[in-house]
Amino acid sequence: MCGIAGLFLKDKSLEPQLGALLATMLSPLSDRGPDSAGFAVYGADMPGAVKLTLRLPAGSDSGALLARLEKAGATPLKHAIHDTHVVVTLAAGDEKAARAEIAKDQNVSLVGAGRRMELYKEVGRPDSVAQRFGLAQMAGTHAIGHTRMATESAVTTNGAHPFTTGPDQCLVHNGSLSNHNAVRRELIREGLTFATENDSEVAAGYMTWKLRQGASLAEAMESALDALDGFYTFVIGTESGFGVLRDPIACKPAVMAETDRFVAFGTEFRALVDLPGIDGAKVWEPEPARVYFWERA
Repeated sequence: MCGIAGLFLKDKSLEPQLGALLATMLSPLSDRGPDSAGFAVYGADMPGAVKLTLRLPAGSDSGALLARLEKAGATPLKHAIHDTHVVVTLAAGDEKAARAEIAKDQNVSLVGAGRRMELYKEVGRPDSVAQRFGLAQMAGTHAIGHTRMATESAVTTNGAHPFTTGPDQCLVHNGSLSNHNAVRRELIREGLTFATENDSEVAAGYMTWKLRQGASLAEAMESALDALDGFYTFVIGTESGFGVLRDPIACKPAVMAETDRFVAFGTEFRALVDLPGIDGAKVWEPEPARVYFWERA
């Protein structure tokens, strides 16, 4: 089941509305994925810095965590608290020390990292998750989101999408993979690590591995058509843009829309109906086994 939404903005004047627009896209997909939800937002960067999105248990003292990071030699340049998640911005040279300190605390999870990406996910209905994190107030250039109906694993925050296995890279998935365990073993031999048994995390890891090898996003997606078996629709986020890929059979629903202001993806058209100027958009069903991607100039 599950629902996917993705939005890439061409018009800079829409950037302050990115989160609010994505929220209107995720809400209609709640019945496709009522168990958990998540989203990745690509906002402004700070030169020479990296963002770490951390998840803490409800009611935790984030101040104590920040103090530990400073003591470990990874002084936060700034931070922002969003419900159970804290986005910490550090000098890029402090990232290694910060990760080492975070790893000492089993109650703190590193959800995502990158120059521009902030990643949030939790158990709960999508509207509630979006409200808890303040999605409607977030700005940026592009974002992807997911509403999950758990079928292959338990309803947990770790099992929620997006999945990320590299800086500024993430993936959301509707469908199922048949060979993910074999691919996971191959990627572990290549040095990747995985936090869950979810097949979608394997797909995210495969994309990261190809990008690390020097492939472009389009090349990584083309390669996935041969490497990953199953029924799937992927929406993939990177620092500079996003891509869409359906398997060669394409039995999962998908629709796209494009205007001179944005490109949007939704599992169903109802996810797109509140976007500005949607009545004049080019609307189409993405073709099976065809790579679509858009990147910032």
